[in-house]
Amino acid sequence: MSLDDLALWLQHWLDRLVRRLRLGRAPSPGRRRLLVVQIDGLSRAVLEDALAEGRMPFLKRLLQRRGHRLVPMSVGLPTSTPSFQMAAMYGVSPDIPGFHYHDKRRHTDVYFPRAGDAAAVEAAHTTGRRGIVAGGSTYGCVFTGGAVNTLFTLTMIKRPSGAGLVRALSAAVVLAWVVVKSAIVSAVRIGRALLGFLADPVNAPRGWKLLALKIGVSVWVRELFTLSASRDVYAGAPAVYVNYLDYDVLSHAYGPRDRRTVRVLRAVDRSIHQLWRTARRVREHAWDLYVLSDHGQAHCIPFDRLTGGRRLERVLFEDFLGPSGAHEVAPGHSEGRRLSSGIKAIRSGREQGVIQRFFNYLGQDFPRLLGELKEARESGGVRVIAAGPNAFVYFLDDPQPLTLEAIEQRFPSLSDELSRAPGIGFVLVRSAGGPLCIWRGKRYRLDALGEGPFAGRADLALVAAGIRDLMAMPSAGDLVLYGLEAPPGHVSFIAEIGAHAGLTTDEMQTFVVVPPDAALSTPITHPLQLYPYFARYQEAA
Repeated sequence: MSLDDLALWLQHWLDRLVRRLRLGRAPSPGRRRLLVVQIDGLSRAVLEDALAEGRMPFLKRLLQRRGHRLVPMSVGLPTSTPSFQMAAMYGVSPDIPGFHYHDKRRHTDVYFPRAGDAAAVEAAHTTGRRGIVAGGSTYGCVFTGGAVNTLFTLTMIKRPSGAGLVRALSAAVVLAWVVVKSAIVSAVRIGRALLGFLADPVNAPRGWKLLALKIGVSVWVRELFTLSASRDVYAGAPAVYVNYLDYDVLSHAYGPRDRRTVRVLRAVDRSIHQLWRTARRVREHAWDLYVLSDHGQAHCIPFDRLTGGRRLERVLFEDFLGPSGAHEVAPGHSEGRRLSSGIKAIRSGREQGVIQRFFNYLGQDFPRLLGELKEARESGGVRVIAAGPNAFVYFLDDPQPLTLEAIEQRFPSLSDELSRAPGIGFVLVRSAGGPLCIWRGKRYRLDALGEGPFAGRADLALVAAGIRDLMAMPSAGDLVLYGLEAPPGHVSFIAEIGAHAGLTTDEMQTFVVVPPDAALSTPITHPLQLYPYFARYQEAA
């Protein structure tokens, strides 16, 4: 028995003592319970490589010896956690075009890490809907799924019901062990890093960011999620949904196939093993374990590396949506030519030397000093939000989504020009005849995508369906820009190497690992299909 198991056993024994003292009721046996483990950001291709390379030995054993099956899944558009979880947890077609977007009808931005935004979106989407985690617990998720305990609010604090010293002691056991274990592991990793610094003081500082990510996300957070969810499994909670963030966080920083990224999959595999082992010890609760992923990631080049440090928003406003600054007017340039020196060149990132680096620093870290917002900018009734490999352009004079015809009355040929710009792959726009994909100046209807940037894709029908769903969302931009399939390669409009929200195969194609008796066997073409299946566990309750 491991020390993790010992802590859980002690906590489980204290729970039984609490019930004997009639301070709480044991969960009802006789029905199956839902345990979902989400590995955030892991594509099916990377999973298959990890299984083949022995990075996830328990999951491989689960598939080869325990009867679990791997079911292919396509997650639709956008390939992002909020959209996926809203569809899978509530069975709702979401109006969630990205991780960061603008709602023209409410005149406000939605940015999910910001306090209150996720709760507001969940409330607006789910009136009258029952979530698949109703009465249970969610960890690391954007939405609650109806859970009574979410994120860092541990189930062990609220169950079993009752009061008194014994219940408080029961609640403290797992949390105390998480603190002790994580502190020990953190000290060991910091010690190893210090030894590495002494061995190679020149290159070692580059690894401090990775060390901080590993300790914060892959030690403390993952251990907290695993032990808390294990406690829920012991207690017979109605349902548990755990989202492990390790791989996604490191993928954004280093890329989806970087060795530093894929190395954390072994730790995630150990946590899945811990949950499965705990479920086996309480067979009376009849847990069904599912392992899935909400999206994959594409390896990208940050946009500002292609533009001398200029962010996408500045490029759009300076070069396409009414360039500002001085112009040179001469007989040979009667229409005016933008100057490439002075303050404008400095603000555009085209100047060289120490002064330019100082202005770049101010623009990135203190944008308000230059009258700019870092992630969303607005000027002349136009708002631009860069959200990843996707960006949204909103024309604020009309609260309804605009068609291409209406946009061209304001900015003739804007969509075509943007699709030819360096670092931009394609542009999506609504039109009177339906959504269009504009790639390198040429317009493609959805039934002609095979001739454009998606030529040769075996899942072309799913690509078209994803674009149709995205452009049906009222909150999607009047113009939706993607850096994917750009001439230099895949591009993200924010500072990240791994990116998602788009239509590449790696982003769209994920998986669901299902238990032996699960009726779920055909490939999933949208996470909406998961909801009625998972909702059966709530109906059985």
